[in-house]
Amino acid sequence: MSNPIRPNPQRPSPNPSTTICAKPPSLKNLSEKFSTAVSISSSRTSLDSDAPKNATEFNWQEKKTTLKARFSHLFNNETLADVHFNVGNEEMRIPAHKLVLSAGSAVFDAMFNGDMRHTEAAVIITDIESPAFLVLLRFLYSDESDIGPENVMTTLYTAKKYAVPALENQCIQFLETNLTSENAFLLLSQARMFSEDSLAERCLECIDQSTEEALAGDSFVDIDFETLLVILKRDSLGIREHRLFSAILRWAGAECGRVNLPRDAKNMRKVLEGAIELVRFPLMTIEEFAAGPAQSDVLEKEEVVDIFLHFAAPNPKVLKSQKLLFKMPFQPTIPYPDHARCCHTGKEEVVSRFSEYASRWGYSGTCDRIRFTVSRKIYVVGLGLYGSIHSGTSTEYRVMMQIIHSETNNNCGQNETSFSPDGTPKSFRVMFKEPIEIKPNQFYTASATLNGPDSWYGTKGLAQVQHVGVGEKKTTFTFFYAACNNNGTSVEDGQIPELIFFHSIDSKE
Repeated sequence: MSNPIRPNPQRPSPNPSTTICAKPPSLKNLSEKFSTAVSISSSRTSLDSDAPKNATEFNWQEKKTTLKARFSHLFNNETLADVHFNVGNEEMRIPAHKLVLSAGSAVFDAMFNGDMRHTEAAVIITDIESPAFLVLLRFLYSDESDIGPENVMTTLYTAKKYAVPALENQCIQFLETNLTSENAFLLLSQARMFSEDSLAERCLECIDQSTEEALAGDSFVDIDFETLLVILKRDSLGIREHRLFSAILRWAGAECGRVNLPRDAKNMRKVLEGAIELVRFPLMTIEEFAAGPAQSDVLEKEEVVDIFLHFAAPNPKVLKSQKLLFKMPFQPTIPYPDHARCCHTGKEEVVSRFSEYASRWGYSGTCDRIRFTVSRKIYVVGLGLYGSIHSGTSTEYRVMMQIIHSETNNNCGQNETSFSPDGTPKSFRVMFKEPIEIKPNQFYTASATLNGPDSWYGTKGLAQVQHVGVGEKKTTFTFFYAACNNNGTSVEDGQIPELIFFHSIDSKE
């Protein structure tokens, strides 16, 4: 379907043909889908009540004491009508008044008063069904609208075609009010088609907040390829990458059906060309990749091998200070993004748990660990770690850091990387591959296994910190001793001085 084109404000002259426009094939189906997705009760005026009023009542003006009442009486009424429309497949005959239509629409003004004005007995409209056209006329006659889930899409199209922005705005407001994760992709496609940037942004925000629910909806597989690219480029989706990949395969299967291709791996890769490169395979764990993408046959064998090597082979940066570079294979360069999809809002924030620092803290292969809880949902994106006490020398630390859910012992996220301190006692940012969800009032353990020279460490630790962040959001962090192997780190002193985090995008506490 092509975008409706706004009329030239300089009163364009329409073609005098009695047939106006070609019918967009999918508009009715979209309206039906949206009507099904929106769970609201809507009382619609029946087509019987919208049938033209043919009898001319003498002195009908007597009881119509306002201008609105008089013009409302003329809506869909043969009284004083000087033009007729045959609308939709059923060619419903609708009477109207050129003056009223011209006063409310530049398109009708051009049609009836332009240099090539319409002179036929009836105007034939094939691209709009009668319910939507009657909503438009009712609005032009009375400033009232009867918008519901079953007609909002076709009404929006009609309002745009005839340049009635006030009715457009009412349609957009209705869509925004009834936006849910179930219909977000359907409305996103329509918003992009109609160039409704504000509605499109609202849809994207809804998808960010409820990504898994939105992707599971039926409307996701109906989006066009360009909209799919918009989604895959977003950094703010709240979903694990392997689940996003599964959703993309669903879309590819549906797209094969739309273009009459057999639904097999080869054709799915064909319709995903240009999109598969946006999947962030490096954010998956090796287990997630092995269980899903590696077995999908959508990736070439060479691509699968390269991604496995990326997971399994050491990062040369990590081994920079080791004398093993010539002996070990390195991670191959793979053409997939590796920066995290950060399901957060606002600015990055940091909570610090130590008041002072001291030296020195040694490492022997045992992890430093600290348990903690939070009062509201956050996403941890990194840890602050102390570095070497030796200034003026080039040092590098290898670090394996994790966030563990204490009660289930589940690994919520990890990263093996390196960092190079400068000898100062400040903490150094070491980031996870992607945000790690931390739920309120549950126990988690932050763990860091460092390999490097003696470092600074924190002292006079706080058992509880109330952090006031962006937008005056208050989050209480409570720290606890992590028993067993902890390299001496405790609430009072040790490593892991900081948690780097974002507030949840849907956190409303």
